[in-house]
Amino acid sequence: MGTRQPENTRSFAIAAHGGAGKTSLVEAMLFDSGSTSRLGKVEDGNTVSDFSQEEQKRQISINTSLITMERNGKTLFVLDTPGFADFVGEMRSAVRVADTLVIAVSGTSGIEVQTDKAWQTGEEFGLPVAFYISKLDRENADFGKVLSDIKAVYSEKAVPVFLPIGSESSFKGVVDILRSKAYIYEINGSGKFSEGDVPADMAADVASARETLVETVVEADDEMMMRYLDGESISDDELLPVLRKAIASRLLLPVFPGSSTQNVGVHQILDFIVDFFPSPLEARTRPAKKGDKDIEVAPDPSATFSAICFKVMVDPYVGKLSFIRVNSGTLTSDNNIFNVNKGEDERISSFKFMTGKEGKDVKEIVVGDILTLPKLQSVQVGDTLGMKGSTVIYPPIDFPKPVYSVAITAKSRADEDKLGNAINKTLEEDPSLSFEKNAETNDSVLSGMGDMHIDIVLSKMKERYGVDLETKTPQVPYRETIRKTAEAQGKHKKQTGGHGQYGDAHIRYTPLERGAGFVFEDNIVGGAIPKGFIPAVEKGLRESLVKGPLAGFPVVDFKATLFFGSYHDVDSSEMAFKLAARLSFKKGILDAGPILLEPIMNVEVTVPEDYLGDVMGDFNSRRGRILGIDSKGHQQIVKAQAPLAEMFRYAIILRSMTSGRGSFTMEYDHYEEVPAEITKKVVAAHKQEEEEE
Repeated sequence: MGTRQPENTRSFAIAAHGGAGKTSLVEAMLFDSGSTSRLGKVEDGNTVSDFSQEEQKRQISINTSLITMERNGKTLFVLDTPGFADFVGEMRSAVRVADTLVIAVSGTSGIEVQTDKAWQTGEEFGLPVAFYISKLDRENADFGKVLSDIKAVYSEKAVPVFLPIGSESSFKGVVDILRSKAYIYEINGSGKFSEGDVPADMAADVASARETLVETVVEADDEMMMRYLDGESISDDELLPVLRKAIASRLLLPVFPGSSTQNVGVHQILDFIVDFFPSPLEARTRPAKKGDKDIEVAPDPSATFSAICFKVMVDPYVGKLSFIRVNSGTLTSDNNIFNVNKGEDERISSFKFMTGKEGKDVKEIVVGDILTLPKLQSVQVGDTLGMKGSTVIYPPIDFPKPVYSVAITAKSRADEDKLGNAINKTLEEDPSLSFEKNAETNDSVLSGMGDMHIDIVLSKMKERYGVDLETKTPQVPYRETIRKTAEAQGKHKKQTGGHGQYGDAHIRYTPLERGAGFVFEDNIVGGAIPKGFIPAVEKGLRESLVKGPLAGFPVVDFKATLFFGSYHDVDSSEMAFKLAARLSFKKGILDAGPILLEPIMNVEVTVPEDYLGDVMGDFNSRRGRILGIDSKGHQQIVKAQAPLAEMFRYAIILRSMTSGRGSFTMEYDHYEEVPAEITKKVVAAHKQEEEEE
């Protein structure tokens, strides 16, 4: 198995609503573990975790940061995830690979929308969960209230393992409930404390909390539970191993109090993690496929090596870093590795245990390790890594679909030349982004999770790749269709000396159901048009339908039936019949009652009940319609449809309307007719553009 022992590893992701104190907790952990000599502060821009220029400028986490530290002979892999909705993809990928999830909840603000997202993601992946109630030194902090809310909203299994000593400005330490020990801190950020007895005024609360904790823990051991129910006293030595089992099996969700900026209680949290969080060997199996067969990969260090790439970072100086989590086996750096998804070998240059932007080389990795591999060429986020010949593939990481789009244009020719490379590198790093060149509108559309997400991406592209971009609202990919049946003759006749040009086509235009596209029907009888010219008629129609008569958008959902025509033995040609088809199209579509169609989106909005009325009213103002409302916990889920034209800035509006507590998803559903008054505006705008050109 080698020298590295997976039982000495702990990995956990820290997730929260933005501003709840995740990064501050990580900084305090780094300081208390001796990894740093000073306590980094977000407001000072000197944290190990938030190391990018954009993070330090905005004082928020944008990327998941991998932190490796040592504590009491154990290696801790900490994934500090962003807390803003725009970067939820980073949080999801980190939780996917961690063994435990720590959810930070502000002692002043309580449960917020991204708290819910973190909890839901932990539930989805079946992770053991712990809660950290932060900022207990702040005014209006209330440990008891936040704890009650966590229990009510998420689980009664959320049970404190420590209690705070004091509150707000008098918060000065924590009590270990099981061991009945008090830790009184020096309130100066040093993390120094003295150990003593439980304060007399807390004795009753501690005794009650201990009873609740013991009742929860013994549920993980049938024999112990029977002894407890029979009134037998259970010693700490017996309880502590079962406590570990209870956490791993999600029967207990430990709750920690603390203040990260004052470094109060963090020492005890670290020791608790080391002692009681599950090792990789105790962690859940990982679902995978082997060929067509569904399997579960056990965390076995002696099994065949397998890992998943959950993040890619492109550093302009170091190059590409692939972040991986080892799910089985052991590997040394003198081996090659195999990208199972791509079927390609990759040479290993080194294994790096990361602490922020700094990496430490190691020679061997084993199940449970979270690390980076530099310069893997073929590896993308979600790819499975293994040994040559392996067929085990882990399911891809499910990233949320983008909901906010801008059309981008390069400011200069030089920017345009560099744009392709910058886009490709950026998309490789961030799978929650998408980019497409819309063939209908000719817009280059960059889509992400919100305006902040896009703004940061554009800043990064300028900083890293020297690409300066302008943005505007994308054009709506309208389409045109017809309302009634019409017939039109298209006759192209030209005599210029020598061979002339002659083509004559009579075509019937009939509306079809939505989504039917374009259908061409040859109904010529008696040789009115020779067979050899009929494909030219169809070609002429297909070239014409890309630009409709109303506002220049593609014409869809109609059938063109060629039913009559004439030809000339000498002057007829494919070109003449193609031009005849175009003439027929231009007249026939106008006679068939052309109308404008717009894309309609399925929208699902998740909001607390307090905002339900505002959201529903807003949809009415967007020409939307409410399809239904579901409840999930204390959240309301509004299902609706609305035109794309009304949804481009919805991410910003929803955030403002719900104080950041609302989120939504959106996907295309169908096209439907545009109201007459809006059609007039779109047509007028099109005519103005044509005149300006």
